Amino acid sequence: MSENEFVDTSVDFASKKHQNARHHQKISGDNKMTSNLHTHCTFCDGKNTPEEIVLAALDKNFCSIGFSSHVNTPFDLRYCMKDSEGYVAEITRLKKKYEGEIEIYMGIEEDAHALCDRSRFDYIIGSSHYSVKDEKHLPIDSSREYFDACLDGWKHDYMAFAEDYFSFFCDYIAKRRPDIIGHYDLITKFDEKYPPIFLKNSEYHAMVKKFTEKIVGLGVIFEVNTGAMSRNFRTTPYPYVDLLHLIKKHGGRITLSSDSHAKETLDYGFEDAKILLRDVGFDESFVLYHRKFTAVPL
Repeated sequence: MSENEFVDTSVDFASKKHQNARHHQKISGDNKMTSNLHTHCTFCDGKNTPEEIVLAALDKNFCSIGFSSHVNTPFDLRYCMKDSEGYVAEITRLKKKYEGEIEIYMGIEEDAHALCDRSRFDYIIGSSHYSVKDEKHLPIDSSREYFDACLDGWKHDYMAFAEDYFSFFCDYIAKRRPDIIGHYDLITKFDEKYPPIFLKNSEYHAMVKKFTEKIVGLGVIFEVNTGAMSRNFRTTPYPYVDLLHLIKKHGGRITLSSDSHAKETLDYGFEDAKILLRDVGFDESFVLYHRKFTAVPL
């Protein structure tokens, strides 16, 4: 399948046979269930094994944990998953071993430029880590040096770069309908730690608003991602607060995730993010529970 060919093959969790032995937990304001669906392990660029992560999630009293190793990107093998069969086998093993203790989901972080067979996974996170210029995949978030090289490829025409990024990404979202949109405005990663390019640019705000309004009503869940916070690039999660207000205004759904690459960061920044989200007007987030995306109070 080419990177520009999108197929709508959304997973219907309700249609899958429920095999988890845990009793149903009442979801109320007194029982705030915690989960993280954006988790990387040693099958891609994560620090810990899947089992170490499961044990950490149990220690934190998570209701569920989802693994989302990076899809194989043949044009960039630095960080992606290279043993997908081993990944599937290990997460399947852990599901059986810890059945009745914690719900474990096998997801994948797909890239808009490298699609997977989503039928093999419980859910997919749809992200975009690249900009394509002159047939080269230019990494956006690997490091500031890679980001600068990406901007060099666009001759530092920041708005042309941003327009192309969101145009391609939102076209992918509209056609592919991933379960979760990963770090939607990733191109702003370096805007706090370095001289800002986008977040203080009114032209950028108008442009991203235009694209967001095209996809916010599709029912796809936006992740509120604290990953850049844990790595000291940002003080607030993706998407930035103005976009959160826009998503809320149009009835968009959210899930809280940490984009964790180490067991210590499974719920990094969640309490601060919840305060921000409540200030915006959100009163619930979505977790995978009993094989359904289920609303839980913030």
